[in-house]
Amino acid sequence: MTVPRRPRRPQPQRDRSSGPRGAGPPRGRSGPPRPPEVDPPRLAALELLTAVRVREAYANLALPSILRRHRLHDRDAALATELGYGALRAQGLLDAVIEACTDRPLIRVEAPLLDALRLGTYQLLRTRIPAHAAVDTTVELVRADGGSRAAGFVNAILRKVGERDEAGWVAELAPSAEDDPVGHAAFAHAHPRWIAQAFVDALQSTAEVDAALAADDARPTVHLLARPGEVTAEELAALTGGDAAPYSPYGVHLPPGSGEIGELDAISEGLAVVQDEGSQLVAIALARAGLHGPDGGRWLDLCAGPGGKAVLLGGLAVLEGAVLDAVESNEHRADLVRRAVDGLPVTVHTADGRAAPLPDGVFDRVLLDAPCTGLGALRRRPEARWRRRPEDVAGLAKLQRELLTAALRHVRPGGVVAYVTCSPHLSETVGVVGRVVRGADVGQVDARSLLPGVPDLGDGPAVQLWPHRHGTDAMFLALLRRTG
Repeated sequence: MTVPRRPRRPQPQRDRSSGPRGAGPPRGRSGPPRPPEVDPPRLAALELLTAVRVREAYANLALPSILRRHRLHDRDAALATELGYGALRAQGLLDAVIEACTDRPLIRVEAPLLDALRLGTYQLLRTRIPAHAAVDTTVELVRADGGSRAAGFVNAILRKVGERDEAGWVAELAPSAEDDPVGHAAFAHAHPRWIAQAFVDALQSTAEVDAALAADDARPTVHLLARPGEVTAEELAALTGGDAAPYSPYGVHLPPGSGEIGELDAISEGLAVVQDEGSQLVAIALARAGLHGPDGGRWLDLCAGPGGKAVLLGGLAVLEGAVLDAVESNEHRADLVRRAVDGLPVTVHTADGRAAPLPDGVFDRVLLDAPCTGLGALRRRPEARWRRRPEDVAGLAKLQRELLTAALRHVRPGGVVAYVTCSPHLSETVGVVGRVVRGADVGQVDARSLLPGVPDLGDGPAVQLWPHRHGTDAMFLALLRRTG
């Protein structure tokens, strides 16, 4: 008798996508292959680098909209911020390492690929992200837009970058610390050499250059201003979980990881604004300065945009029974000032500070926070150190001298002008003051006496603050009293 054969079970198809490299897609599938998944925080960081390069955007203005578009919050937003800001801040060091790992000059590397390489190299050298994650996620970002060939190029470069840590690359590529301490510090802390030299000139020594550049290269603490008359620093610290500032009676330092600053209740309710403690100190010093003759209660902020110091001076004016005029040449920034000082005794004028439609010789206190290179706030503006050029200084110094001359014209005899720059560059600080006051009826007030408790202020009479000494931006302050 013949036994019928059992029907053979169909065998499952082997998934060729998991087979040997080079095998094609599974048979029977149709349509284009799925694009590789990209990491949203890294994609947001890469978009920030692109915006700064293509549109010359300011990172602090471009990032919030990028985060909103990708719906990033909390840890993801913090990661995108750290990677984007960090890669922009360290660009010079990153480029030197990347170029050492390529067989072509950087000018021949496509700009989008260079952005991605900077992002990946920053993760490899300056974060605790595992090397495989830094490389793989960057490669997938490139593959999504540039295809496999571009991804392979980036992969090969990043593998070479990862063969050394940051210290190893600095040891290989930086100038000798013994022969060229300024050049070595500039390379190690990702600053153009001319900026490092400007810091050395202001410090009058190379002894602090490494500490100064290291502090300038670190992620800054967020400082808040407790608006005078609205809330005390102690109350604001309790509301925000921060700490009262060491020097400013109106300052609060927020701890790292405080989240979206704009979402703090104290900010949204108008009790506080974001303002570096150094900016607070220079305005407070002006308000404290003694006057010769009766105080008429007329104050002037001659370059007020976007309004941070006008908020502080306006609040102090309320306490002193004074009023403040604020001048800003740019209409948009003037509108920002108007919104910032709403409810305060402040009148905002849209005008060039050199020719403002205001009376001469009547103001008791004048603040001139002059336009400058911003070298003192590079830690808060990550792209600025690579955007500024040495030749920018001369034009700004000329403008600063013209504005200071106007400020001295507006102040009354016996009144005080505070000349302020967020830059330690000597050509923008003591150079400007020296040229303007020479031969004028002006005397300098020792600003150190008006900042009690602040250490390491030098020989006076002007004051230079530093991130590595004071934890503030590198603000310069000279107080000038009109004598004639």
